[in-house]
Amino acid sequence: MEVFLIRLLQFMLAIGLLVLLHEGGHFFFAKLFGVRVDKFYLFFDPSIWKWDGSLFKFKPKNSDTQYGVGWLPLGGYCKIAGMIDESFDTEQMKQPEQPWEFRAKPAWQRLLVMIGGVLVNFLLALFIYSMILFYWGDTYIPVKNMTLGMKFNTEAKALGFKDGDILIGTENGEFKDFSADLYRDLSEAKRVDLIRDGKKMSLNLPGDINLLGMLKTEPAFVRPLVPAEIDSVMEGTPAAEIGLQKGDRIVAFNGKAIDSYNEFSDQIGILEDMMTAAKTQADSLKVRTATIVVERSAEFRTDSVEFASAIAKLDTLSVTLTSDLKVGFAVKALAGIYEPYTREYGFFESIPAGIKYGWNVLAGYVGDMKYVFTADGAKSLGGFGAIGSLFPPVWDWYLFWKMTAFLSIILAFMNILPIPALDGGHVLFLLYEMVTRRKPSETFMIRAEYVGFGILILLMVVANLNDILRWLGYM
Repeated sequence: MEVFLIRLLQFMLAIGLLVLLHEGGHFFFAKLFGVRVDKFYLFFDPSIWKWDGSLFKFKPKNSDTQYGVGWLPLGGYCKIAGMIDESFDTEQMKQPEQPWEFRAKPAWQRLLVMIGGVLVNFLLALFIYSMILFYWGDTYIPVKNMTLGMKFNTEAKALGFKDGDILIGTENGEFKDFSADLYRDLSEAKRVDLIRDGKKMSLNLPGDINLLGMLKTEPAFVRPLVPAEIDSVMEGTPAAEIGLQKGDRIVAFNGKAIDSYNEFSDQIGILEDMMTAAKTQADSLKVRTATIVVERSAEFRTDSVEFASAIAKLDTLSVTLTSDLKVGFAVKALAGIYEPYTREYGFFESIPAGIKYGWNVLAGYVGDMKYVFTADGAKSLGGFGAIGSLFPPVWDWYLFWKMTAFLSIILAFMNILPIPALDGGHVLFLLYEMVTRRKPSETFMIRAEYVGFGILILLMVVANLNDILRWLGYM
């Protein structure tokens, strides 16, 4: 429960900040051009019975704007006079046009009002990334320094990779760290450079490997090879009961040789699948009972272990990547195997570096959007639960600000998509007006707003339904 509340608080704080500044971008340009803003709200305030839906509201003296906080935390809005938006206030549009209304302003001013929110979110992300680099620097483990090499799945080995290969880079440059960027580079590369058995060599790649497939397959296309050496054992777990100790090395599991912790995790995954198919308690017990061969001080010992099932308290320290079968030991993290490298930045150095970092994040995100329109891509969509789970289970300002910057990039990009009801939809119609000198009719704009709003509701339902199905174990 504590982990849930910490993640929820981080999510609410980040979203609240981003929505407030996004709507503030619209507000700034509206006020700059003399457009009246009727309401400025964080979160939505749909009325319930006789309640207007506001948790808090106030209207300064001699101001046309009512400020407030709504009860529905799904975003926020800036209600601009004389504009067809998500409020669907058609009554106002039936009145004679006033000089302080949005519709009375030149197209270029209306365009700036509409892109104000996206502009603020994008600049905010670049600023946060810059300040992260200035305050914390950039800490990572260079891929070329991972001297134990990588562990590859069957698909990767079919392309010529071998377990233990040390990746260097592609024809487009050196790999930096082990992240999604490495997968992107491999998916688009026609040549990968690596070290195998102490010798440099290159492999030819097709240049169009499916990135989503690389990330979603189990086991993954490539992972840093982690030794199957125990670093710590939790009390009261199966690992403790059979006497596993720090420094023990697992060499076999259920009669299969184990060359790394990666291989051990893969075998646990196989057992997870078998657990799902188990129909009786006897079948379940058979799956959960396994043999482990451990090397200790050049001696080998074989033990029979019965895995615990669904032990929630082990979630953060269990060695397995699943939620059902638990052993109760941990291996060293990569930072404990390799020495991290930190690149420090002065204040003026951090600004261009942060801009470059943010731009690369945006480019990677935009490039990955093509996978959304595939069957697997649609399944990978996530709602509020998926976004909230991206925040760390403990409060960490570095990870919080990094996640906030990433969400700001996403918010900027998603809002500029040419979908009616989003800022990008309004921008599209404004560009049409500026090119053709013809303004779309109000009837068309209202209908387009309804269509766009329907699309957004559908996407939200699909994304959050995916979250529920994952939680129930159906995805």
